[in-house]
Amino acid sequence: MSINVVAVDDHDVALVGIRSVLEGSEVCNLVGGFSDVDALAEFLDGPGAPKVDLALLDLRLGDDSDPYVNVTRLRELGLKVLVFSAMESPFYMRRALLADVNGMVQKSVDVSELIGAIRTAAAGNTYATSDWASLIDSDPLAEAIDLTERQQEILVLYASGMTADSVARATGLKDPTVQDHLNRIRRKYVDAGRRANTKVELYRRAQQDGYVRGPLDH
Repeated sequence: MSINVVAVDDHDVALVGIRSVLEGSEVCNLVGGFSDVDALAEFLDGPGAPKVDLALLDLRLGDDSDPYVNVTRLRELGLKVLVFSAMESPFYMRRALLADVNGMVQKSVDVSELIGAIRTAAAGNTYATSDWASLIDSDPLAEAIDLTERQQEILVLYASGMTADSVARATGLKDPTVQDHLNRIRRKYVDAGRRANTKVELYRRAQQDGYVRGPLDH
């Protein structure tokens, strides 16, 4: 049985390429291409909409939408989700991973790899071939340190420009507690060989690890 696929990508050339690849496959059928998740949701809500099994999702869309929100919405629509992107942004990758995608595929992979990933994800499994492992190993997120949820929250707020006092008010913690968390975060980075003594250095670490947006993520 053919796998019904939709593609969410704001580049017409990419959509044309995806259609060309999938039309040459006996496994997949491209139902449609959409510039954003809103357009896809409207299509699926329309009369006579076909059953769709999986969405190919680009991480960076023209509407500047959050990959976490996009993956979550696609899941709520009953779709499996396979990220098909250039993978240039640790921030966007982390957001998609947090939403529990079925896998990530670089746009540079060959056709057989893409079709194989689609088949795996459409079956409800996680695309985890050797190439997937290689992608994770080669990505900056592989160097991310292990932070608790509270430490991640504090790092995001502090690295986004808030003072320690403001972070304390926002989280309901006492000032010394916030300072202790910041010291622990810095120590973890330093122990990993990554300088984080100043606020600027800590911002750079947070950016590299995908906790906050980088210059190219806006």
